[in-house]
Amino acid sequence: MDSKPHYKLHIYFLPMMSHGHMIPMVEMARIFARRGVKATLILTPLNATLVSKTIDRDRELGLETTIRLINFPSAEVGLPEGIESHSSITAREMSQKIRNAAELLQQPFENLLEEDSPDCLVADVFFPWASDVATKHGIPRLAFHGSSAYALCVHHVLTQQEPYKNIKSDSEVFVVPGLPNKIMMTRRQLPDFIRDGTENQVTKLMEKVMESEVTSYGVVINSFHELEPTYSELYSKVIGKRVWHVGPVSLCNRDNDDKIRRGSKISINEQECLTWLDSKEPNSVLYVCFGSLSYFSNVQLLEIAMGLENSGQEFIWVVRKEKKKEEEDREEWLPDGFEKRLEGKGFIIRGWAPQVLILDHKAVGGFMTHCGWNSLLEGVTAGVPLIAWPLFAEQFYNEKLVTDILRVGIGVGAQEWCRWPEEGKIYVKREDIEKAVVQLMVCEEAEGIRSRARALGEAAKKAVEKGGSSYNYLSALLEELELNTN
Repeated sequence: MDSKPHYKLHIYFLPMMSHGHMIPMVEMARIFARRGVKATLILTPLNATLVSKTIDRDRELGLETTIRLINFPSAEVGLPEGIESHSSITAREMSQKIRNAAELLQQPFENLLEEDSPDCLVADVFFPWASDVATKHGIPRLAFHGSSAYALCVHHVLTQQEPYKNIKSDSEVFVVPGLPNKIMMTRRQLPDFIRDGTENQVTKLMEKVMESEVTSYGVVINSFHELEPTYSELYSKVIGKRVWHVGPVSLCNRDNDDKIRRGSKISINEQECLTWLDSKEPNSVLYVCFGSLSYFSNVQLLEIAMGLENSGQEFIWVVRKEKKKEEEDREEWLPDGFEKRLEGKGFIIRGWAPQVLILDHKAVGGFMTHCGWNSLLEGVTAGVPLIAWPLFAEQFYNEKLVTDILRVGIGVGAQEWCRWPEEGKIYVKREDIEKAVVQLMVCEEAEGIRSRARALGEAAKKAVEKGGSSYNYLSALLEELELNTN
């Protein structure tokens, strides 16, 4: 298929209000636009400010990317002005309010749809109403999960076969049945809405999500076939729908400007960070970051600080911690004299970091990650080996992909699925953190991990190039959508 189809497809993109879902969908829209599609992103006002410069830049290059605004119903759901995403919430009860807001967006979204009459809708699965809306307007709805085919297969097996119900304790290991690989987990590592077994608002939403997946036209995934070939086919069989792998979408960022603008406003001078990295030996720096939704208690932060210091390795550590008023003047989690002792050896970023820019730097030789799908994929794409420290969502499934299937990383020993730090009961100790860092960064046995990570990084880049698997998947999808509209 030509890169410019003779029929100009108009596709709507509706991302969930969370950095982990919004960033890849914005990048997906940009990739579609580069293939000749008119791509319209539907965003709330505050979320639009995070990507407007990038979209403006694409428009200057002649791409048809636009943003249409949809008001976020803060007052109706009881959220303060300025909170329009899961990434900016500070308490558990706010999560449900964001989900309530997602429900209320249906009518204003339909109004936009009627005005523009697009040919197709790519909507996040956390808008389960999107399939009904698309059907009503006679257009195909493609579902977007923000996760991998592998994790979705694990989730389907767990919810349908419930193997965790046959064990005696939360720490007993069980095998997830019916998968191409032997995946072993404990009940403690499962999402709370699965583990608890009680029906609540989250379980009801997840049921709706899985139903809308089945009623959609198909699923687009930010992954590439070579990363999870057997799971791509299995997932398609499980839901009875076609699946298109079109990633890694982060590779649409071709220069440093693109990488710097990605997501929130970065909290440091990027040049200062790059200069620091330039002064380091290749593969000598560990990058430590746990994503946009993760917070740790003071106790756990102290263990991380001591583990990093005791490892003797150089590191960049991105710390996202909600400050309570009494902590404003003093960071209790930071050991006395820590930054002074580690001057030149450790670089702390408080807030948002230009992650893709850092991972792509030759000095970075390891990535300690929460195993959120975007971070995991960005690490793989950069060819960097991983230290897996899952926290919540589907991250414990992803850890097994890293350590047991792809074998591009090692686990730090996280045992407990936990969304909010105050609910955590099991800490990862400094000795385990130190051991994992040393093992990945300097031990000879890590050389195999490193070479596998490099090979996957090369495969990721080839997948999105002309003739690559993701490029061809997207060609086939656009061709099919074009035939449907003619």
